[in-house]
Amino acid sequence: MAPLLRAAELARSTFYYQLHVAKSPDRNHDLKAKIQSVYCAHRGLYGYRRVTATIRNDGEAVNHKKVQRLMNELAIKSRIRKKRYRSYKGEYGKAAPNVLNRDFTATRPNEKWVTDVTEFRVGGKKLYLSPVLDLYNGEIVAYESSIRPDFSMVMGMLKKAVKARGKTAKPLLHSDQGWHYRMPLYQAELARRGITQSMSRKGNCFDNAAMESFFGTLKAECFHLNEFADIDALRASLKEYIHYYNQQRIKVKLGGLSPVDYRIRAGIC
Repeated sequence: MAPLLRAAELARSTFYYQLHVAKSPDRNHDLKAKIQSVYCAHRGLYGYRRVTATIRNDGEAVNHKKVQRLMNELAIKSRIRKKRYRSYKGEYGKAAPNVLNRDFTATRPNEKWVTDVTEFRVGGKKLYLSPVLDLYNGEIVAYESSIRPDFSMVMGMLKKAVKARGKTAKPLLHSDQGWHYRMPLYQAELARRGITQSMSRKGNCFDNAAMESFFGTLKAECFHLNEFADIDALRASLKEYIHYYNQQRIKVKLGGLSPVDYRIRAGIC
């Protein structure tokens, strides 16, 4: 043993200390098991902050830095994202002013909505998704999908959103300058329902960062982690994921609650 220690330039005391540590029970065994359980339950979609919030929701006080360290030891981490479809096709119709002005906070439901269109490709075919997100709690109010990014998809999305929240909802509705939102018929429908239109500045994706963030999350946690036989399979998966996103997926900024739970806990059904 002595020659080996000399060759490794390792003190005898250090060797026996490390040997003792290796044989000792792992003090973080139970916490590691909980971390792995939360991580697996959410299909590898949670990073250390959401894992921490979930464990705290179960009544266990734990520091997020410790969870991050243990996740690194376990070699587990959340996935990341790719780029999105652009609907801008040059000057058409009338652009609305940027009323939202990057103020992505809302004090009540149906105060501020954001929307956009994103594209998916499966087996050489495309599917487009047009959702509406409420900035109060990040909840997807309604959505419409289509194999073509046509005007009827966007109008269908708008009608579903109004129906979901009632005719009394008169939010600010923000989008980019995509051709759908510059159509006179779309703008007339917003005016008829008392909805204020807002648009990002040309070519500035940061003006609609909340919607961009949702698309990034959707593609990272649903689309890029799965293989789809066809467009119908993708549609079914998107429906399942959006339900999960609204009802179960917690947000740290909502105090560890899902969007729907946050709205309900505030006494708003």
